[in-house]
Amino acid sequence: MPELPEVEVSRLGISPHLIGQRIQAIMVRQVQLRWPIPGEVQYAVGREIRDVRRRAKYLLIDTDVGSLILHLGMSGSLRVVDIDTPVQKHDHVDIQLHNGKCLRFNDPRRFGACLWQAAGETPIELLERLGPEPLTDAFDGRRLYELSRNKTLAVKNFIMDNQIVVGVGNIYASESLFMAGVDPRKAAGKVTKGAYEKLAAAIKQVLAHAIQQGGTTLKDFTQADGNPGYFAQELQVYGRAGEPCRVCENPVQSLTIGQRNSFYCKKCQR
Repeated sequence: MPELPEVEVSRLGISPHLIGQRIQAIMVRQVQLRWPIPGEVQYAVGREIRDVRRRAKYLLIDTDVGSLILHLGMSGSLRVVDIDTPVQKHDHVDIQLHNGKCLRFNDPRRFGACLWQAAGETPIELLERLGPEPLTDAFDGRRLYELSRNKTLAVKNFIMDNQIVVGVGNIYASESLFMAGVDPRKAAGKVTKGAYEKLAAAIKQVLAHAIQQGGTTLKDFTQADGNPGYFAQELQVYGRAGEPCRVCENPVQSLTIGQRNSFYCKKCQR
């Protein structure tokens, strides 16, 4: 599943091709994605794209009347192509532009989304309950500490809760906890304020580095130019069960936390 860095890399890739362009047509070939594509998306036709933003893992294509909201789901990808580029299997939505280009949304598993947010209205429920962005000043160790008091769930699950902070997916949660030296199994309410300060800083550093490197290399994700990300080759613990820790050389451990594969070092993480 594309995580926050992959979505941000996708935003950075498509933005220069979209901003300032007028939407000529929106072609929907498959209306049934994770949620049915609403007819209101056609309100964007004829409007100029003012900005391309990201909120958590959602991409918002802004016009004066509202925003198209895209989510890549488990296997979605976005490509900027010529309008007459032959359609491939699972190309479900085309946002066609007046300059002859189009933003093409491909989603083999159909867990993605294409929704509409009218300008000036209350944010749709999917966006309204989201926590702060991890790379902003609104997110810090104090927030993690205060919201975690008396929480018995594992700290890894805690930081993956989008109401606490958005965009810390499974891969980057494991990497951030390793960098901060925090055991992913530890109860969130037992983590000290100092450890949360380190963890918040680690989350920011890991995500920023991933964005810079182009996102994690996942077989289901491709950037707007078709090139995969390169961050996977630098992962410290994720996917490295049984291999030596890069710090202490003890074997990396794996276990399931919250039905997700988790990786950590028993010696380095307390």
